[in-house]
Amino acid sequence: MARAHVLVLDDERAILTTLQKALSLEGYTVDVAGGVKVAEEKLAKTTYDIALFDVALPDGDGVTLLQKVRAGGNDLPVVMMSGHATVDAAVRATRLGAFDFLEKPVSTDRLLLVLENALRLARAEAEAKVLRKQAGLGELIGQSRAMQQLREQVERAAKATANVLVIGERGTGKELVARAIHAASKRAKGPLEKMNCAAIPSELFESELFGHEAGAFTGATKQRRGKFERASGGTLFLDEIGDMPLPMQAKLLRVLQEREIERVGGNEVIKVDVRVVAATNRDLEQMSREEKFRADLYDRLNVLPLQLPPLRSRREDVPELCAHFLSIATVANDRPGMKLSDAAVAALSAYSYPGNVRELRNVIERLVILTPDETIGDGDVRTCLGGGAVPTGNLYRPGVPFRVLSEEAERAILEQALAHHQGQMAATARSLGLERSHLYKKCKALGLRRGDSETDEAD
Repeated sequence: MARAHVLVLDDERAILTTLQKALSLEGYTVDVAGGVKVAEEKLAKTTYDIALFDVALPDGDGVTLLQKVRAGGNDLPVVMMSGHATVDAAVRATRLGAFDFLEKPVSTDRLLLVLENALRLARAEAEAKVLRKQAGLGELIGQSRAMQQLREQVERAAKATANVLVIGERGTGKELVARAIHAASKRAKGPLEKMNCAAIPSELFESELFGHEAGAFTGATKQRRGKFERASGGTLFLDEIGDMPLPMQAKLLRVLQEREIERVGGNEVIKVDVRVVAATNRDLEQMSREEKFRADLYDRLNVLPLQLPPLRSRREDVPELCAHFLSIATVANDRPGMKLSDAAVAALSAYSYPGNVRELRNVIERLVILTPDETIGDGDVRTCLGGGAVPTGNLYRPGVPFRVLSEEAERAILEQALAHHQGQMAATARSLGLERSHLYKKCKALGLRRGDSETDEAD
């Protein structure tokens, strides 16, 4: 695999040949341009990892080209080089973000070192950019009405001080919403602690939440602060709250009411200042009626409920999510320049995603890793998704109503059948033993795109 894709701009053919040979021997993929116009055309068509610009050129200058690159929002690392550069040109280039300024003749060793350093810095900045995108409202991606409403609700919740209950299917982004609420709140400078209630053994729950003193139980060799103490001044995210044992629910309720805790094995009352954001994919109201979840705790947590939409109900957001996850996956897997074809985006948008946004993210990363070409096509998507089937192991999910599960299964079957018959409704209906009118109604109810009438009539 090539180390990086580099564009070299210089009007001297001998220099272009020398640099192209030297860089190619080091594993770089090299494109050359003898003038500004050619360089602009190449920059418009190709995504480069780094560029080398000469300053003085017959049809312009490298510093002005760098200025155009920056004006277009491109943060491409650029190294300038010149045999007779002025101080003014060097200053201009530096202000525009040129990584370095090399004097000709350029030493190969010096050039390779500068390129390696520039690429290392660019990768670090790209990774930092990804991390910044993963916090706050900017990560709640999508322009659908459902997402606009969710962002508005998150903003209102962030300004408030009450507890929040985030409700949604697996993979809809419940932790993401909790982070966004924390990041936009007055507690943003305080800690954000997370605890997955489904992953903690019942005998360790109290110690995990409230901490313990040395000698409190076998194995407790030293004092340990719990989640509430560590989150004081900030936010505590309690994921899968529906899996919390009933005895612990009573103790959590007392802490929410009194704002104080006692460590396991201790007598000291410790004041805590914590906002709780809880999340669940279960129907806590129904569980409280069945006495499987404390009704008083449900009321205390449900002050500000936020319902997250499943991805299948906002398919118009899939293209934007694809672009976002592609930018993350290409950086994480060192596959710069990879793209999704329009057909691939359409294929991704047609899938039902039982695992919601998390599943889409995993699919995109899998495509980036497994697709050998730079452009991901619809065939790659179909192979990756296995025809769009819902894996049988995922058909039953505790806490998800039967109606939702059966709709997902129906949607997956119809998607596969329509794809097999290339969208022809009559052929699809016949193969499934359905009246065509009934198939139309099913597709409409499930939000599936139907085949066009001309194709249908021709069938």
